[in-house]
Amino acid sequence: MKELHELHIPDDLRYTAEHEWARQEGDTVRIGITDYAQDQLGDVVYVDLPAPGAALEKGQEFGTVESVKAVSELYAPLGGEVKAVNADLAAAPERVNEDPYGGGWMVEIRPADPAQLDALLTADAYRGLLEGEGE
Repeated sequence: MKELHELHIPDDLRYTAEHEWARQEGDTVRIGITDYAQDQLGDVVYVDLPAPGAALEKGQEFGTVESVKAVSELYAPLGGEVKAVNADLAAAPERVNEDPYGGGWMVEIRPADPAQLDALLTADAYRGLLEGEGE
């Protein structure tokens, strides 16, 4: 397990208390799990994601990540329509561990309410959350 200071928490992303990240990319938002989440899970062996076109509500479970240790649910940081799914994860789920903010992304959605992104945690607020969990 990584120490808090070893975790990569990019300042340009927004975060949830459930350890998902969200990045605005044009009119869509790319979503994945954080470095902390993948580190806690251990080696990811399977990722179950929704099909493109699926409608998500903010906070709704939209998939699961299975590791050698556990199965963890994924929760939508904001509501909208799934526009793309990272199909590479079917054959290479380890990308979630290797590059959680790049090749390990999970879905892209077109948000129903883009203002929901602003309500998510900033990088500093997410670091504060993690510091609280470490106590």
